[in-house]
Amino acid sequence: MATLESSIRAEVTSGVAGQVWIETLIGLGLGAAGGALRSAILTIPLTHGVLLGGLFGFAFGLFFAKRATSAGAGLIWGVASALLLWMLVLPMLKGNERFMGMLSDARAQFPELVAYLLCLGMPVGVGLGIRGGLRPRGGQPPFRMGRAIVAGGLAGTFGGLIFGRWMSEGDFFPLLAGVGELHSRTATMTLHFGVALVIGATFGMLFQRDIRGYGSSMGWGLGYGIFCWFLGPLTLLPIAARIPLDWWAEHGSELFGSLVGHILYGLILGVAYATLDRVWVRLFIQSDPLNREAEGPGIHILHSLGWGALAGLVGGLISSPVMLATGILPKIAGLGSGFSLFGGLLIHLFISALIGMSYGLLFRNEASSLGLGLGWGWLFGLIWWYLGPMTFLPLMLTGVCDWSTDAASALLPSLVGHLIYGGVTALTFLLLERRYTRWLVLDPKFAARELRRIRQVGTPAPPLWFFALVLGVLLPVLLG
Repeated sequence: MATLESSIRAEVTSGVAGQVWIETLIGLGLGAAGGALRSAILTIPLTHGVLLGGLFGFAFGLFFAKRATSAGAGLIWGVASALLLWMLVLPMLKGNERFMGMLSDARAQFPELVAYLLCLGMPVGVGLGIRGGLRPRGGQPPFRMGRAIVAGGLAGTFGGLIFGRWMSEGDFFPLLAGVGELHSRTATMTLHFGVALVIGATFGMLFQRDIRGYGSSMGWGLGYGIFCWFLGPLTLLPIAARIPLDWWAEHGSELFGSLVGHILYGLILGVAYATLDRVWVRLFIQSDPLNREAEGPGIHILHSLGWGALAGLVGGLISSPVMLATGILPKIAGLGSGFSLFGGLLIHLFISALIGMSYGLLFRNEASSLGLGLGWGWLFGLIWWYLGPMTFLPLMLTGVCDWSTDAASALLPSLVGHLIYGGVTALTFLLLERRYTRWLVLDPKFAARELRRIRQVGTPAPPLWFFALVLGVLLPVLLG
């Protein structure tokens, strides 16, 4: 009997080792092909591109292929790994150069960043992710193509409708930046909705298994919006319009407004997809009347609102010194002519509580540890920096929003305060949520259900945080 068990264990081990080497070789091949494409686009020596791409694919297949359980997970792990590689090989520190010298080097290497993401990270990650999705994995929910295409396509079209009506007033269509002038407004609107539909459908196909609620859907929408800016306005749309590719930082600065537009569209897409996907699940998957909850949806919402308000108030208190130093509080005080700085602080805390309530509704059950909570909190702070100082606050003060690089550069100091606010709010909310969950799981009838609600470790959430946070902060600096 012991001999039989040993032989079975040896066969399983050898099978796993064989899978690893197959995936490593696939990564090597995809990376080498992507490196050759990078060499052709950037006009660098072919051997250099193939060697770097092959090494990237080999390392990704060896260390990260097991994490690429689907095409979407592979894409996120791939572009995050490519971004990390660019940061490691970037010659940012030379002697005693100061920040502006390092920034100049980084701007000069912006075409390499685009090439790393699109020529290395995307093909290697998606290729190994497709292979990973074909392997049987117990415990994962089944992928449903119809659900992904219908929910994603409708969400993309709905997001395109909202975004298109807002942007069309100024004849600015961020999703079409880089394609040039079209011959008619009808052609522009048709192409706008076509691009929105494709982005939405691919969003559902890629990330159906990774999205658990509104918060994570907004996070994936933010990351996918940034990626689609590199893929669309910088690459595919100019190719379709037969315009030569321009990956230099100066051209990226010209398209910075389109980047902010892609981020906001990704957030709208995330909310719309989470809503439609939840309706689909309720109608076709969880329609069993015996599958009851431990408490009604109203109690669930009230808990989220209360904990979120308290967490947002704590986050607002801790981040208020930074907001004061960066000039955000005086602007808030300026919303009313009779408000003093103390009045601005009160308004800031009130808004912080309201935003914290939105965090409670969006991100409940997304974190199972303080580290995971901090990651979602930082992402939430980044989201509100683009929504707040970059968009809503200028609209309230002046009636227009400025998405230029100059405006983003002037608001960069306040980004620190938003990240602090997001992190503190998330950690405070998690402590309140875990205290209640510990009490609820004491009842065995609800323990398994509550544990299933919480996002477990091993998901693509960490590379999403890295990709979205680094580029969400770096691009305004790099292109400003």
